[in-house]
Amino acid sequence: MLKPDRIVTTTCPYCGVGCNLQLHVKDDFIYKVTSPFDSPVNHGNLCVKGRFGYDFIYHPKRVTTPLVRRYLLEGKPKPEGREQVFAVSKDGNPVAHSQISNDWDWVETDWDTALNITADKLVEIYKRDGSDAMAVYCCAKATNEDNYLLQKMYRALFRTNNVDHCTRLCHAGSVVALQQATGSSAMSNTASQVIMNDVFIVTGSNTGENHPIIALQMKEAVKQYGAKMIVVDPRRIDLVDFAEMWLPLKPGTNVPVFSAMAHVIVEENLINHEFIANRTEGYQDFIESLEKFTPEYAEEISGVPAADIRKAARMYATAKNAAIYWGMGISQLSHGTASALALIHLAFLTGHIGRDGTGLNPLRGQNNVQGASDMGSMPFHYPGYMRVDNEDNAVQWEKTWNIEAGGLSRKLGLTTTEILSHAHEGGVRALFIMGENPMMSEPNLNVTRHHMQQLEFLISQDIFINESGAFADVFLPATPFAEKEGTFSNTDRRVQRVRVAQPPRGQARPDWEIICDLALRIESRLGRATAKWDYSNPEEILREMASVNKDYAGITYERIDKVGLIYPVPDLDHPGTPTLFTESFPRGRGKFIPLDYVPVVEEPDDEYPFILTTGRVLEHWHGGTMTRNSALDEAYPEARVEMHPADAEMHGIMNNMPVRVTSRRGEVVLRATVTEKTSVGVVFIPFHFAEAAANLLTNDALDPQAKIPEFKACAVQVFPARESDLPNPDIVLERGRY
Repeated sequence: MLKPDRIVTTTCPYCGVGCNLQLHVKDDFIYKVTSPFDSPVNHGNLCVKGRFGYDFIYHPKRVTTPLVRRYLLEGKPKPEGREQVFAVSKDGNPVAHSQISNDWDWVETDWDTALNITADKLVEIYKRDGSDAMAVYCCAKATNEDNYLLQKMYRALFRTNNVDHCTRLCHAGSVVALQQATGSSAMSNTASQVIMNDVFIVTGSNTGENHPIIALQMKEAVKQYGAKMIVVDPRRIDLVDFAEMWLPLKPGTNVPVFSAMAHVIVEENLINHEFIANRTEGYQDFIESLEKFTPEYAEEISGVPAADIRKAARMYATAKNAAIYWGMGISQLSHGTASALALIHLAFLTGHIGRDGTGLNPLRGQNNVQGASDMGSMPFHYPGYMRVDNEDNAVQWEKTWNIEAGGLSRKLGLTTTEILSHAHEGGVRALFIMGENPMMSEPNLNVTRHHMQQLEFLISQDIFINESGAFADVFLPATPFAEKEGTFSNTDRRVQRVRVAQPPRGQARPDWEIICDLALRIESRLGRATAKWDYSNPEEILREMASVNKDYAGITYERIDKVGLIYPVPDLDHPGTPTLFTESFPRGRGKFIPLDYVPVVEEPDDEYPFILTTGRVLEHWHGGTMTRNSALDEAYPEARVEMHPADAEMHGIMNNMPVRVTSRRGEVVLRATVTEKTSVGVVFIPFHFAEAAANLLTNDALDPQAKIPEFKACAVQVFPARESDLPNPDIVLERGRY
């Protein structure tokens, strides 16, 4: 049996569960992954991605040398007709095309050249067009330290709050709702507390595939501890087999269903009078708004029987300990904020919050989306959710970053969805993308492509040239999780170590080192000597952030060496805070907010009779940059559309048949999976596959408060197609379509 030279304990780079990994290394090569049984997060369990999805590190298409377009290296003007370059293969190199200029070729170069060109161009645009022309996408896959530095660089040097990341595309509705109602946007409890639940609701979350280890804990709560689970979801996810009740609602009808549950709780006097009186406000106005949300009204809209709504409401309200766990089926709607508020109201009415085994628990999708948000990778907040338009907050960060009084912008920045729509003359001209992939994650991708082509200068800092990196002028090769130090903060708010298991491959560098090196060059060109950039290690970065963000004040690498700490950790002696709101909410009292039912923007009709909903599958993750460059791609190698047997029969579609799915925005061709996992009238497409990108179809309508798109509901049609219509997976991006 092969014996490792060393076993390195680190944190999984995939979903928000934050499982502990043991990387078995021989001759600087990871050959096996296990997990410690004493891990408080995953107790030795790993999903298929955590156990087998690490081999992308060694994929031959990984980029480990800085790349610059030829026209930049040769000092030529930018060629006209940039869109002609975008027929590219998976490695980002142009496919032969008579109209493509050689000036668009990638050329390998050294770090000094790549960073000097990057700094020169960014400073040129900043000096010419000002702060509003600059924007950055931070990264929910990168460490806390990486994200803190990147938002700091753009705020301190370019004086802009045009800073965001993929939380805008996943849980922004949840964040806004929780901030409005409680003053905090994080999970109130930990996922492991599910075994303390008597009753728990899982809604808008295919937990078994998106958060498999949490799903194991949910199943254990049912089988070993007798908990009752209520699943509210349009698809028959695997948790339904363990549930006491399944409420298969129509996509986009969360508000009437959960408001009808609240109506039952109030009407039958199942409310917690003491909690409402002592810890909430706005109750009377809220009660008046509930009058129309009868179970019968909700049944008419959602398709969920009124009797089931009543039963679910009674189960939740009468439990000793009840909790709600939700995913992006709640937040990814044009009324995502209202959907999350409808859940929050249930907890306020019953007092199922502020105690162990209760709570409001949005399950975060990416490994460090919680941490990236904590680090200030958002347009409205500095680290610690300190509003940028608050004078005291701005002054505090000016002092920390050694910036002159009034130097930081007090203007709210653009969100992820707004940054690209402002990519035009007089708007955003330069965009820095660290590890994100908007050409897969944005809705209505044909429009996104147009916006990407309007950028004057684009930097991609990543490990592969993905669909977005193909648009870049400069590519800066970063290191994956196994080649860097730092921390991730999981969905439980647990801050954990990330450790180097092997040296960086080729010339790749950790993100934080690249950012510091670039920031020093920008600072020199601007003639400023402001923030510190000469860190000796990532812990220095974390401690600087924690000097202002008090939730992290007591977190040091030594203290989180073994099992991490759950913030808030206000001082060096504090043990962490698994359960929030035990005595009060950060905003004081919890706030009831009256709601109205607003339908999805695009209802089915005769031309487009199906509702499309999107999501993930177990074997893949996000835009596929990692898993589709892994052996996991062999386990789930092609895009599929799930369709109910009754719908398939009516439209002449059989299992495995090629089909064409069209919306008012685009079309994809892929194979059909005929299954009762989905409901009649609803089709499902995973969003991992560039050759059949679900987001070519999705609606870019936004929640007016959270600015999150309506990924979870749009109208589509499905037609039979031919084998020859199926896309060639070797061609990622062709001009005009995938």
